[in-house]
Amino acid sequence: MSDSITRRGLLARATTGFFMTAVPEWAEAREQTVASPRRTIGPNDKIRMGLIGAGGSKGGFRQGLGDMRGISAQPGVEVVAVCDVDLTHLEETANVFGGKDKGVAKYVDFRYLLDRQDIDAVVIGTPDHWHAIVASMAMKAGKDVYCEKPMTLRLGEGKELVKIARKMDTVFQTGSQQRSDDRFRLACELVQNGRLGKLKRVVAHLPAGREQGPFEVRDVPEDLLYDMWQGPAPERPYVKDRIHGNFRYWFEYSGGMMTDWGAHHLDISQWGLGRDGDGPVKVSAKARVPKEDPTHCSYTTAVDFEVTYTYADGVELVASSQGENGVHFYGENGSWIFVSRGQIGASDPKLLTDPLPANAKKLYVSKSHHGNFVDCIRTRKRPICDVEIGHRSVSVCHLGNVCIRLGGGELLWNPKKEEFVGGEKKNEANALRTYRYRGGWTL
Repeated sequence: MSDSITRRGLLARATTGFFMTAVPEWAEAREQTVASPRRTIGPNDKIRMGLIGAGGSKGGFRQGLGDMRGISAQPGVEVVAVCDVDLTHLEETANVFGGKDKGVAKYVDFRYLLDRQDIDAVVIGTPDHWHAIVASMAMKAGKDVYCEKPMTLRLGEGKELVKIARKMDTVFQTGSQQRSDDRFRLACELVQNGRLGKLKRVVAHLPAGREQGPFEVRDVPEDLLYDMWQGPAPERPYVKDRIHGNFRYWFEYSGGMMTDWGAHHLDISQWGLGRDGDGPVKVSAKARVPKEDPTHCSYTTAVDFEVTYTYADGVELVASSQGENGVHFYGENGSWIFVSRGQIGASDPKLLTDPLPANAKKLYVSKSHHGNFVDCIRTRKRPICDVEIGHRSVSVCHLGNVCIRLGGGELLWNPKKEEFVGGEKKNEANALRTYRYRGGWTL
């Protein structure tokens, strides 16, 4: 892997660059005005929420609970129902929101929660392999949706979710919360307005994956409905390292760091490139993946990787498991802007501190990802990480994983038709856009 994307290379640049933790005053917020019509919830009306896929409140994987805590902290939001197939997590989460004292109902089957006519919106915090099915059913039931990232497990699911969301006029927020961080918005706004001159390259530095297993097969815990947890995924023996936060290291349920952190940093890369409704035209990959385990009891997703995407204008985006976590935009004459959680830096401080002209392109502003979702439920505006943005961003992640799973090489992609159009493995690649759901589940 080239020195330009190693930790050493990045830190060498950082020592000669300029970094800051806040955005300059000139880059402060402007309001979003694009709206879409649907039902009206008045400013004093309660928004009644359900949580599907809670996670635990006492350690372990708990993104769904965290999201609902953030959303329920917004004015006028009430949590009325929670759902989880881990009965311990279900009980803990119901108690967080008041339990029976506040009428918080508990479900182990999300379909019963969606049947309730008094629920306006849901948070989906399940493992990734459930996202598309739950989201599609929620939208068809007339609910607005906050769905954790990555929005889907496979390429084809996102295209269908976009269709359903537009038909149902759903407010759909994808949980890629970096869009609601001033530093990431500033970096993308500067890049889109030519602050680096001609953009040459973007590097998204993601964490490396894990290579572990085979794990010990155990009896299913009494408090876990394991068959429902597996749902549409292939049936596999129970190992404790398969569920909760570890699900992301198995292709049956997720896509490893390519879709976990990739759904954050490749989303920001697309935003900076101005490609929210588009994608690359070519992808190639080099990766180290775990050895195949015929017992299906070892992690399967990529451990180390370097995926290169080429866009129609020739700009390259690299997703690498090396380097300091964040996104690096490279322009002309050695100029660069780097952004990560908590800081933004540049090769020259003036790249960040000099204000953009009055006629510069302004990007959507959100000061709170959860607050933006609630505001959009009331106004019917599209949220900052709308369903199509979530789909297009995770599609970049999925393209990399398809290439990795086929052993690397080069694949050609048509972002308008959303299909592979060239390369020796075109047919195999297109087949990986979808998979056959187990147990009769469908979109």
